[in-house]
Amino acid sequence: MKRRSFLGKAVAAGVAAAAFPRPAIAQGKMEWRMVTAWPRGLPGLGTGTERLAKRIGDLSGGRLTVKLYAAGELVPALQCFDAVASGTAEMGHDASYYHIGKSRAMPFFTTVPFGMTAAEHNAWIAFGGGQELWDELYAPFGVKPFPGGNTGVQMGGWFRKEINSVEDFKGLKFRMPGQGGEILKKLGANIVLLPAGEIFAALQSGAIDGTEWVGPHNDMALGLYKVAPNYYFPGFHEPGAALELMVNKQQFDALPADLKAIVQAAAQAENDLMLSELNARNGAALESLITVHGVRLRQFSRDILTALGQASGEIIAELLASDDPMTKKIAQAYVKARTNLVEWTKVGEQAYTNARLLKFDYPR
Repeated sequence: MKRRSFLGKAVAAGVAAAAFPRPAIAQGKMEWRMVTAWPRGLPGLGTGTERLAKRIGDLSGGRLTVKLYAAGELVPALQCFDAVASGTAEMGHDASYYHIGKSRAMPFFTTVPFGMTAAEHNAWIAFGGGQELWDELYAPFGVKPFPGGNTGVQMGGWFRKEINSVEDFKGLKFRMPGQGGEILKKLGANIVLLPAGEIFAALQSGAIDGTEWVGPHNDMALGLYKVAPNYYFPGFHEPGAALELMVNKQQFDALPADLKAIVQAAAQAENDLMLSELNARNGAALESLITVHGVRLRQFSRDILTALGQASGEIIAELLASDDPMTKKIAQAYVKARTNLVEWTKVGEQAYTNARLLKFDYPR
């Protein structure tokens, strides 16, 4: 973990936020600040954090209220972790794979290519030891993490040109975080990490040739279809992207037991609600993108998916052999949980969804 780099950024974040008033504490009431990686009002991710902040205030009867700062309003979009760790903000909301520079184990708590679905990931975190490993990973930074949303399986991304072979990735300037970006790099792509608010402009200017974001409902709000008409699936890189509510551990530990429980319950509620919302809205949004906006829906070929899967396996093998004990420990735990959960998914949901595709009369 790059502690020196982290500490330098934390100090800078603290200085930048010095002009902002500190949280109010009066008559047993507190106001905390939540920084997020999302533009204000962005459907799904942005509105989900607004729900989460409001829910904490409502459940606590106003004893703990949360003032939300969207991306760039208090700290830059990709510096939420540093802001929470340094105490610049008491809470933050983003995705753990944005912090891969601090530890290569970070992405396991968002998603990894060809990894767990949303349901499988939730099972691992809640009942498979994932939360305990997550707490252990974040403890040296003074941050307490909670599941705080999930996008479900994502789309493969927006491309200016068609991707017909593995060779088409060579030299491609593409926005993709986490291990997904590492995979495309292995295939010759140039990877760029940008927050949501900067993607459209980069795509429009040609600074990037393509991007992944989330899925139809969220992507349509960013207008990505206007400059990259080829929309690929499946989202090999994010089978169930989990988002996180981060809390400054010192501040969290100082809360009374009931407020701790409220923070945790509010985060868990949003973890479920965000996934439900995006699943409910993605179908209609995809239809609109195709029929109204002329988007070309395309599927990655079997050869491309095989090459992507092979590269993913190589990255996981590297992590399993890591010199960093924490990274190795988390990689081993994740792989073991994935292996066990996949067996049930094959017999359960996968077998059912395959059966549902059989041709038989069913009302529409």
